[in-house]
Formats: sequence, structure tokens, C-alpha cells
Amino acid sequence: MLALAALAAATCVPLAAQSGRGSLEGTWNFSTLTPLERPAEFAGRATITDAEATAWVAQSLERNNRDRRDGGAGVDVARAVNDYWFDRGENLAQSRGRRMTSLIVDPPDGRLPPTTADAQKRLAAANTDNRAHPADGPENRSLQERCLSFNAGPPMLPGPYNNIVQIFEMPGFVVIVNEMIHDARIIPLDGRPRPPAGIRRWQGDSRGRWEGATLVIDTTNFTANTNVRGGDEQLRLTERLTRADSQTLHYEFTVDDPTAFARPWTGLLPMTLTTEPMFEYGCHEGNHALMDILRGARYEETHR
Repeated sequence: MLALAALAAATCVPLAAQSGRGSLEGTWNFSTLTPLERPAEFAGRATITDAEATAWVAQSLERNNRDRRDGGAGVDVARAVNDYWFDRGENLAQSRGRRMTSLIVDPPDGRLPPTTADAQKRLAAANTDNRAHPADGPENRSLQERCLSFNAGPPMLPGPYNNIVQIFEMPGFVVIVNEMIHDARIIPLDGRPRPPAGIRRWQGDSRGRWEGATLVIDTTNFTANTNVRGGDEQLRLTERLTRADSQTLHYEFTVDDPTAFARPWTGLLPMTLTTEPMFEYGCHEGNHALMDILRGARYEETHR
């Protein structure tokens, strides 16, 4: 009985407290207007002043305002959804108290490295096939349209909305639940072997370990269709999550894909602790929008 009581008492203590490190648990908001790649006007500048950031944010919000009526009916249709439904954030991300001009921190120019010659051929062939077969079946449509993968990662990247993630710690596992596409990644920490290379998943296969206060996650076994900014199934992704302070989580990720990019590249996405609820995401595979896209394609084929 004493042993059971001691075990019960231990399990009531957060894992982070038991290990002496900061906890990653909580609900985190990572919405930001900082783009993945550095805009040309900030070339050579990894950070800018608050005043410069305020001016750039105002211009960005106006430029992307979908409620504008300044382009005619065709532009209105392209803008499609009212601005009310978007939640992109209202500021640039901060690192060491300075506003970041890109989420990419390496290469130093804040831009994606060049793609390899083989990757360029692969992407060109895919674009040609997409033009020739835009909607033969659902497989021709993007993973985003099919509600299979969209910014939830890995790696996690900010999008137009649903920029919230919840992290749970438990013995032997960390679970990362993303509001976008209601994805949940269950990451084992026990050093178990990976599945064979032929077993591939949309989110890859993740294994985690602690390096001090930092959770390091190595992910491989991606599918060829996951396509992280032009990457392929050879992608090896390394993510690092560190509790920077009581309100901030630093999320850093490195994309290493030698058959797709000339060199690895790294991004940094600060996250802020939030009390906002995570909403259930309504997108699901086989929804009406996808079926209507395919119906429209069949109609066009019979009326050419």
C-alpha cells in the first residue's frame, strides 16, 4: 500500500518538475505576419525596429484585406472568403526582443536555398501533370484541398487561421495536437526502432529525446507528396522545442533534404502561451467542396 501511495503521489507531480526542467505543456499560439522568407525590402536585415515593423504590418494587413472592393468581380471571386474568418496575427515574430523579418534564420539571407537540378525536374514534371490532369480524381488535388495536410506539419508553420497547438507530456511520450486539420502527433521518447523505410506517413515517423530543457524530435519516413516547400521523401526533419520563459516557447526546425535542396535550412517560430480554446476543425476528406471540384471538372469536359 505504501508503494502504491508513493507511485500515485509521483504521478500527480508534473513530469517536468520530476526531471527538473521547464514544462512544454500548454496551449500555444504561433500566429504571426513574419513570412517564411525575407521580403526583398529587408534584404540583409534579420530584424527591424518596432516602428518599421508597425509600418510593414499595416501595409501587409491592407494588402491582404479580402474585404477590399478595388479589382472588379473577378478579383472579388478570387478573394472568396471575407477577412473576418482569417486569424493571421497582428505582429511580426520576436527573437531576443527584436522583430524578425523572416522565419528562416539559416541561411543568413532568410531565403530558401536553391533546389537541386533533380528537384527542379521533378517539380516541373509535377506542374506539367497538374495542368494536364487538374481534377481526374481526388489524388490530383492538393493535400490542403483534401484536408489531409495544411501547415500543421511537421514542420509547423503559421497559416491564415488555426495557428494554435497544444502539447501534452506523459511517461514515455509527448503529444502535439494542432488546431489545423485536427492533427495529433504521438512522439515516443523511449528509443524504439523506426519502421522500415517502405512505411511512410503524411507526417513522417517521429522519435523524441530530451537534451537538457530542449525536446529534440527527429522525423523521417515522409511520403513523396508531403512536399515541404519543394522537398521530397528523403526529408529528415529535426525540431527543437524549448521553454524560453513563462510565456514563450521557441520552436526551431531544420530541413535536411539533400535530393531537394542545395543545403539544409532552419526556421525559428516563437510561440506564446494562450488561454484561447482550440476549435474543432471542420475540414475532412471527401467533403462537399472536393466533390464539387470534381463535378465541375466533369462538367467542363462535356462542354468543351
